[in-house]
Amino acid sequence: MKTPSFWTSSNITSTTLKPLGKIYAWVTSLRINHIIPQKITKPVICIGNITAGGTGKTPVAISIAKLLQQEGKKPFFVSRGYGGKLKDILVDKQKHKASEVGDEPLLLARQAPVVINPNRFAAAQKALNHGAEIIIMDDGFQNPGLYKNLSFLVFDGGIGIGNGLCVPAGPLRENFDEGIKRAQAIIILGEDKHNLTKKIRNLPIFNGKVIATKPSVNNNNIIAFAGIGRPEKFYTSLRELGFNLLQTIDFPDHHQYNKAELIKLIDMAKKENALLFTTSKDFVKIPSELQKNFNVLEIDILWENQAALLSFIQEFI
Repeated sequence: MKTPSFWTSSNITSTTLKPLGKIYAWVTSLRINHIIPQKITKPVICIGNITAGGTGKTPVAISIAKLLQQEGKKPFFVSRGYGGKLKDILVDKQKHKASEVGDEPLLLARQAPVVINPNRFAAAQKALNHGAEIIIMDDGFQNPGLYKNLSFLVFDGGIGIGNGLCVPAGPLRENFDEGIKRAQAIIILGEDKHNLTKKIRNLPIFNGKVIATKPSVNNNNIIAFAGIGRPEKFYTSLRELGFNLLQTIDFPDHHQYNKAELIKLIDMAKKENALLFTTSKDFVKIPSELQKNFNVLEIDILWENQAALLSFIQEFI
């Protein structure tokens, strides 16, 4: 789903849903505290969040995997494989489709091997069997099955923790103070507009920003679409690169595109004499025979102090 607008502030809707949010937080806490995590023989790094919606954890996971690879390490990702039908497999980016393994695993697999399984311990064991030296969990902070040597919590500096309430009243996946206690470090992407730094004490904070690379195209008039938690971030990046957005079209998060939807977008772009742009997460869900009709905005994380981040990670692995 798209991030609800009422999650950003205290309002009549969030107040009405607040009791349900408290129940959600209680159930989450109960599940986390009554399961003993299982350890594996290699270090596990969790890139998680305590807010629903697009905080940027997948680009962070990819960036950290890249840093480790530059140090000669062999990281593997483990993922739940949300939206996919197959489980307990090593993702083959040439063979598997998003409908089989999920969109995020296909995106992660461009950087490092990925094992998908809701049972993260089983996924990690399979990764070890295939030669993994370090496990990176993309998400899974609220999943207690696998012991984590290092947990990062990723926040979008532009939205912070919203209204500070738990789902469905707000964006929090669990009680803020309880979640912070289980983390070893915080990552804030973008300008800290909500004073998260003051809310978080006694934990190191690493800052970064999402940077987009403008592709070489001969038309600045574009139609942009995305099926992510916060599509407005994608559209803002395009505008900052100088594109003229004729239309923006939102789809639900993790949306699986059908051929009719894609053909409709292609026809719309032809009619407007515009280019079609989407995110890398959405692009992997487009059938290969149609991909030539779509352009991708590739992004990366630019760290404020990459050396300090790498040094910190090395302390735990």
